[in-house]
Amino acid sequence: MSAYLFTRRTALAAFVALAVLPAVAARRALARAGPFGNIRVDVAPLLENSGEPTASWVARTLPAAISEALATAGRTGTGVAVRIDYVILGPNTSGVGPTGISPDQMIGAVTVGSVERPLRATTSYYAMGPDNTMIEQSNYDRVSQLSQAFAYWVARAV
Repeated sequence: MSAYLFTRRTALAAFVALAVLPAVAARRALARAGPFGNIRVDVAPLLENSGEPTASWVARTLPAAISEALATAGRTGTGVAVRIDYVILGPNTSGVGPTGISPDQMIGAVTVGSVERPLRATTSYYAMGPDNTMIEQSNYDRVSQLSQAFAYWVARAV
């Protein structure tokens, strides 16, 4: 009987850890500047609006994308603060119009110096057969593409 209780307790502890872990990871990502110097990404509004795992995906992919975009534009070392308010993903199945595209958007603001500018990036998603079986991976890829598009516009705004 003690083995049964131990297994039940272990399962309960594992379930609680899996439920709490993404929120803790997102908060840690908010608290650190990361290895990207003067690039700060605030996903707190996104965490409230979209929740997990979208907020942690943005917190993971956007700083590297901004760093790369700034380096490509020749603006390394520039201090940038970004706030992401919304990530809007279109349908995972065929989208709108005759071509079936699904528009995705990332909406937020970029602050350089003390000037804050609203910023929106849009990408197009074309549904493919395997995406229906791997929805989480497909959504992660879409958020990653949005992060790269947003970073491109951040580098242009600097």
